[in-house]
Amino acid sequence: MIQTIDFHVPELEMMKVYPKTLYYLGKIELLKRPKISIVGTRHPINYTKIYTQELARKLSLAGVCIVSGGAQGVDALAHQAAGVSNTIMVAGTGLDVRYPAIHQKLIAEIEKEGLVLSQFEAGQPSLKWNFPLRNELIVALGDALIVTQADLKSGTMHSIEFALKMQKPIYVLPHHLGESEGTNWLLSQGLATPIYDIEAFVVQFGSADLIDETDDFLVYCDTHPFYHDAVAKFAEKVFEYECLGKIKVENGRIKRT
Repeated sequence: MIQTIDFHVPELEMMKVYPKTLYYLGKIELLKRPKISIVGTRHPINYTKIYTQELARKLSLAGVCIVSGGAQGVDALAHQAAGVSNTIMVAGTGLDVRYPAIHQKLIAEIEKEGLVLSQFEAGQPSLKWNFPLRNELIVALGDALIVTQADLKSGTMHSIEFALKMQKPIYVLPHHLGESEGTNWLLSQGLATPIYDIEAFVVQFGSADLIDETDDFLVYCDTHPFYHDAVAKFAEKVFEYECLGKIKVENGRIKRT
């Protein structure tokens, strides 16, 4: 059942206007946790997929809740890697609408195990002017903003504008020239900090004692590689993890179970 938050959320004082009403489905206690916002392109390259997931997963393991917008690409990768019980999705629609439709299953899981927030009452569709408000809320909730890939002319750059106005620290993945012109521009202007060491970055915001050792193969599986590519790179682990039931093969691609 859709409910309204009946307590003050201090992080939202940084917004231009504190939300008049904030609707939710899920576990509002996540708002009390340390939080990091992760956003980026809807069309990430493989490098971005791998490190978005590693960042989200390790931050989550370190006790940090991941905030994003449920969109295709970077947003969904961040929610999934954090685990649905440790993520906050901010919707750009009323909470009776699971948008985008391609992520209905993911959103339903977050509603049950994590937290979905919206400033829009039930029945509100996905109107284009809803999303800047959603982006402002995503940025406000996080102690910092991570942008893992962005084009110069993209909605992600609006989130960056909000972070700059709120004086939030902005972190980006280092990219080759031409791969992520938005984040490279931020670096050239001294407006963002590159993440070169994920473990060192994570311990700034969470507990290092909670972080498990990285399983490179499972991180690779989060990119849903083709079976034959995975066998070429990790032959022994593919067969071992299939036997253990840690991975499955669907339509020629490997996924975690």
